Amino acid sequence: MTKQVENNEKKIADESYRSISIVLDSLDALVYVSDMEAYEVLLANAYGRSIWGDIRGQTCWKVLQTDQDGPCSFCTNNRLLDETGAPAGVYVWEFQNTVNKRWYQCRDLAIRWIDGRLVRLEIATDITDRKAIEEELLAAKKYAEELSQKDELTGLNNRRVFFERGHNILELAKRSGHSVSVIMMDIDHFKMTNDKYGHAVGDKVLQAVAEPLKRIVREIDIVARIGGEEFAFVLPETCLEDATIMAERLRAEIENLVVTNNEHQIKITASFGLVACEDGNIGIDALLANADEALYIAKRNGRNQIKKYH
Repeated sequence: MTKQVENNEKKIADESYRSISIVLDSLDALVYVSDMEAYEVLLANAYGRSIWGDIRGQTCWKVLQTDQDGPCSFCTNNRLLDETGAPAGVYVWEFQNTVNKRWYQCRDLAIRWIDGRLVRLEIATDITDRKAIEEELLAAKKYAEELSQKDELTGLNNRRVFFERGHNILELAKRSGHSVSVIMMDIDHFKMTNDKYGHAVGDKVLQAVAEPLKRIVREIDIVARIGGEEFAFVLPETCLEDATIMAERLRAEIENLVVTNNEHQIKITASFGLVACEDGNIGIDALLANADEALYIAKRNGRNQIKKYH
């Protein structure tokens, strides 16, 4: 090859590079080209240079990312070629850059560069604002789902969750043969408190009672407010004896609660009805009805006590 031919080819390559650069510099997105084997950056457009500077000749994973001691584990080069080593088309993905923490939608493509070698062309559009909106929407959805499952006043599960999860627990118990206990609890003389001091004080009583319930039950247990002053528990893998121990702890904790209203100190007690199912073959509705029957006996016999269903 003569010197003249070499110069002509270099001139054509330079012109091609400048033409490509002019086009890519006009884009409002990061565009860079890197060698797929050496990871050398061959081109970065104006958008990229405004963030990373002139990075031509540098290794892409060293300058475009941080804390990398080798090619990025999330590098998409292996997705850009087919089994024959030919370009496989555009690969689209989303990624949060480790340097500036911005989110980008990346469109990666293997192409032949002006000198004939295979290179990676990436066009990365900043989608940080969109991702922020998506995260807000997801947070709002999660919050709405939590609200749909929670009693707003006490923060406990609501009636719907009690029956849905209680049913699931009993189905599991049926398969495993493990026992399940159900507790029904009612705040004593709650209507009298409401009538005497008003609903705002009644709400304070409900909130005060909810605190030991949250603290004492296990993570696997279901505790819910299922009515005005009525609370119910499903205790997986719990026999009637162990359920009685938990109910007694709850009863003693509630007995020690005091709600203050101006100069009045309001004492609180609660009554409990318990039932156990040894194999999961009784439905949650029937178990709750049996626990409620035991609760009725506890209230009829003087309140602030525990009764078991027989």
